[in-house]
Amino acid sequence: MDGEPDLWIGGSWRHASDGGTRDIINPAHGGVAAVVDEATPDDASAAVAAARAAFDDGAWRATPVTERAALLERVADLLQRDKESLARLETTDTGKTLAESRIDIDDVTSVFRYYAKLVGAEADRVVDVGDAAVISRVVREPIGVCVLIAPWNYPLLQMSWKVAPALAAGCTMVAKPSEVTPLSTIAFAHLLEEAGVPPGVVNLVQGSGATLGAALTDDPDVDFISFTGGLATGRTIAKTAATHVTKVALELGGKNPHIVFADIGGPGDRDSGWDAAVDHVLTGVFLHSGQVCSAGTRLIVEESIADDFVAAVAARAEKITMGDGMDAASETGPLVSEQHRDKVESYVRLGISEGARLVTGGARPDDPAMADGYFYLPTIFDHCDRSMRIVTEETFGPILTVERFTTEAEAIALGNDTEYGLAAGVRTSDTARGERVVRALRHGTVWLNDFGYYTAAAEWGGFGKSGNGRELGPTGLAEYQEIKHIWHNTAPGAAGWFKG
Repeated sequence: MDGEPDLWIGGSWRHASDGGTRDIINPAHGGVAAVVDEATPDDASAAVAAARAAFDDGAWRATPVTERAALLERVADLLQRDKESLARLETTDTGKTLAESRIDIDDVTSVFRYYAKLVGAEADRVVDVGDAAVISRVVREPIGVCVLIAPWNYPLLQMSWKVAPALAAGCTMVAKPSEVTPLSTIAFAHLLEEAGVPPGVVNLVQGSGATLGAALTDDPDVDFISFTGGLATGRTIAKTAATHVTKVALELGGKNPHIVFADIGGPGDRDSGWDAAVDHVLTGVFLHSGQVCSAGTRLIVEESIADDFVAAVAARAEKITMGDGMDAASETGPLVSEQHRDKVESYVRLGISEGARLVTGGARPDDPAMADGYFYLPTIFDHCDRSMRIVTEETFGPILTVERFTTEAEAIALGNDTEYGLAAGVRTSDTARGERVVRALRHGTVWLNDFGYYTAAAEWGGFGKSGNGRELGPTGLAEYQEIKHIWHNTAPGAAGWFKG
């Protein structure tokens, strides 16, 4: 950053091969936060070649599991040592509050510690084939060279979901953060080097997805691609990977319903769950200014309480304190870029033209202190339906749409009426109803009387066009492994099939 080489290829730090750089913009004030190297397709090829050589020489994949686990633990320790500086880079990059960024670094740490423990507990599976002379084993081996592409909203957290299991499995890799938010990932690569990652095992390049990402995913030396991002890009990657029969895991976002039943109680009755429901709906959609793949952007609320409930959510939304993420008073920050704010504004105009009723927001804040940043007010549209694009398309901003239902069956139908299937939430005081609804919803994660939480030990991913494959949990490690069956005959003899 700012003159220092930012590409880590084959164990050495280098500048972009053509000397290209990119300005990284702080979204809170629109100024240049840093200047970083902008990798070329040639740099991408060099990174893949370095990962290929490091995998094929066999040293890292043959490293004992205990040593790989110990390295992951060292990385976790370094993350905690540098937690504050990493969090500040994350806030500078994304605009999120420093409090959120600190939580993110703790979550990154927990991912590395989880996979350190999980890989150390793995064992071969022995299969009984009915012959005492045969030892039949199913073993796991690293899948090979991995391309890991992370999004801009949770740069280091989403990258950790990929790097930690890939290292644990014994893979080598090329990591590409979003070109918009690479700062924390560059710092993270320095920590990996300090922790003792061997040369070529992890390689880092940053640059535009259209050029650099395309070069990485179209390289025949790549064995596996893990991508988190938009549906259109995911489709392109899947098509490219198919030409090489490269395995892929895709997390492609969502349009997530948050279903609220009338049995939560009435307004002001804190014991009934009303206030908790309002709070979780608010947090579910407006945390990080709605720039969350699992954000609860679709409020689906029972008709009998809808007017009062929407009014309560709107009243709370209007009190959210916006500002620079470095300011401890800020509860949410700006959108990530001017271009992204333009996109959000276009959806607001669309919602109005489609006939949705604007309840609150729908504009930039009028505070002069935020005039140079990419801020946008929390926005709520009521009386929406599935004919509207603001209900069906991922707006990825602080926009909540409200749909209404009268029966449980209708609520389930609305919740499942989406091409995505990443996450959903259900609020009810009826335990049996809650269980029926969460089981009926076709989404990868469903929260019952809660919203937004996850654990490194449980799988994350979606149904439908939210993608394929899973991150986190045991399945998140299995994505980076190949399964091999070894049949060992301890008393070999002639087969005797042919008599001649």
